[in-house]
Amino acid sequence: MRSCDVLIVGGGPAGSTAARALRRAGADVLVLDRERFPRLKLCAGWITPEVVRELEMDPDSYPHRFLTFPRLRVHYRALSLPVPCVQHSIRRFEWDAWLLERSGAPLEQHNVREIVPDGDGYRIDGLYRCRYLIGAGGTRCPVYRALFRELNPRAHELQIVTLEHEIEYDWQDPDCHLWFCEHELPGYSWYVPKEGGWLNVGIGAIAARMKSDGLGIKEHWARLAERLSGGLTRGAHYDPAGYSYYLRGNVEVVRRDNAFITGDAAGLATRDLGEGIGPAIRSGLRAAAAIADGAPYRLDDVTGASVGSIARSMLTRAAHTLGAPGRSRRAPGGGPVDGLRHRDQ
Repeated sequence: MRSCDVLIVGGGPAGSTAARALRRAGADVLVLDRERFPRLKLCAGWITPEVVRELEMDPDSYPHRFLTFPRLRVHYRALSLPVPCVQHSIRRFEWDAWLLERSGAPLEQHNVREIVPDGDGYRIDGLYRCRYLIGAGGTRCPVYRALFRELNPRAHELQIVTLEHEIEYDWQDPDCHLWFCEHELPGYSWYVPKEGGWLNVGIGAIAARMKSDGLGIKEHWARLAERLSGGLTRGAHYDPAGYSYYLRGNVEVVRRDNAFITGDAAGLATRDLGEGIGPAIRSGLRAAAAIADGAPYRLDDVTGASVGSIARSMLTRAAHTLGAPGRSRRAPGGGPVDGLRHRDQ
């Protein structure tokens, strides 16, 4: 039986962030994931300057696709508004694997099925034993199912369903576009370009409200595809896939003895834009601090609102734009404020 100090179930951003912090603290860490990395991950791949900073990530030395948006374009019914700010996009296929490799933690491909308390630790499938256990396996995380589901039942009214597709496409518009409430959609749709000729388009909405409105997500997708084919993505062909997750609800219990849940396993996505990456990173860091330093593990303030990040970015960009002439202007986390970082791949 393989033994370790900390076993992390899930190698996504929450798991790899916790693994890196714990390895730095000298812990023996093992990551289990049912997939082999790099692996396909459905996600728009939009990350905030806060995420870049919290990860201590240098965009200039990041070896994969990293695009900086000088603005967002927000569409609401008949209105279209350019929002000058700094946000970024990555490909999760590349980024997740890079974060995990950077953590220095070993990864074993394993689909966790049984978790059994064992003294002050846990046994997993009769193959692994650990003192501390971190659930970072997303909405269907085995740690959540085994130890937290009855303590933190999912709130049906906060379930988000999505359809999206990431394709190679020679996009011409470098802005990130967001459409809100089109055809009474209880959510929004997006166009997120990525460096090196990749593009993610998708749609996300609150499942219960969409069902009550009588128009399914496939019908909303068809309308989005029609809109895009008329301008932004002429000639593109889509084969969308879907997944679901939960917006931030009342997460009462996030630690049980020496077990923790993080990210989407805890249901931490922001209530305004459904952003899950930032809360995943912050919860991973806090789980690591709780184990390494004995810090309290609380997640009541890790979510916040995604529009707050956009507002802060607008203010930062405005301050840099009004700064002293000749000074290099950088976004929070090191990205360029003006224009795009765009390399040939």
